[in-house]
Amino acid sequence: MAIRYDRPVSSAARFSRLLGAFSLVLALAVLIAHRFGGLATPYLVLLLFTAAAFALLAALLAAIGLRSLWMTGAEGGLAALAALIYAAFPLGIGAFAAERYMTLPDIYDVSTDPVSEPDWLSPPKADQIWLKRNLVTPEDREKQISAYPELTGRRYEGALDRVLEAVRKVAKQSGFVIVKSTGTSEPERDIEDRPAKPAPGDDAVTDAPGIIPVPTPRPYDDDVAKLIRGANGVTLQATTRTLILGLRFDMIIRLREEAETTFVDIRVASRYGQHDLGFSAEIAGDYLKALDAELLGIAGG
Repeated sequence: MAIRYDRPVSSAARFSRLLGAFSLVLALAVLIAHRFGGLATPYLVLLLFTAAAFALLAALLAAIGLRSLWMTGAEGGLAALAALIYAAFPLGIGAFAAERYMTLPDIYDVSTDPVSEPDWLSPPKADQIWLKRNLVTPEDREKQISAYPELTGRRYEGALDRVLEAVRKVAKQSGFVIVKSTGTSEPERDIEDRPAKPAPGDDAVTDAPGIIPVPTPRPYDDDVAKLIRGANGVTLQATTRTLILGLRFDMIIRLREEAETTFVDIRVASRYGQHDLGFSAEIAGDYLKALDAELLGIAGG
């Protein structure tokens, strides 16, 4: 007479597969709704936390199921393996966010000019719900300088109009959407400085005198210096979104002509929360590197 052994069944393994599948579907659904729908970022963060929590619970139950398989030969190994595969994506997002939150400074606004950062042309507005932000303080700028010492402005040996053309081109390639701008690459001149119109029948052409840029040392920062620098400069305000999470960021790109050079500063800020997980500095750094490549050969110190 043949003896038949009944293998025990691991309920933990089977339940872990359900939880893992749920966490994966939840994470994907909220990412799609946030990236392509109208789901607000605070709700995205809350739901991703929930998905990561379910994924962690699924992983723990899968570990119990695998232990039962090892110790007693209980059925459920494939279910536990499936649960771990399902939970990998939500857990990966959670681990990524946690690592950045713990290792990077709790700031949401970075600027290549931490002393006199570019002002917003139109202050960004967003319903932050529970992801509130504090005002940027000098201590926040000190944190930025300590964490991202390489994030500095760029001086290019070139006319403002040439640099502006590159700035706009790189902004478009980087996925920035320019929403507002101010300034001009050619400052307005007084009526007395404008070339006189020739009288009818007069073939003579009167050349206007060239505009001589006034060099102003960057550390010098008072009302007169701002007026001089603002006489020939351009400021662009833009928005962008991260590729996967679809997080929204606002930025200011400021160009100022100084003597024979053009100085470019950039400011990037997250719309939600006190901690940007380092994305603001990444966006600013990547943009400046692309701009350096576009203007290769004319970047100065």
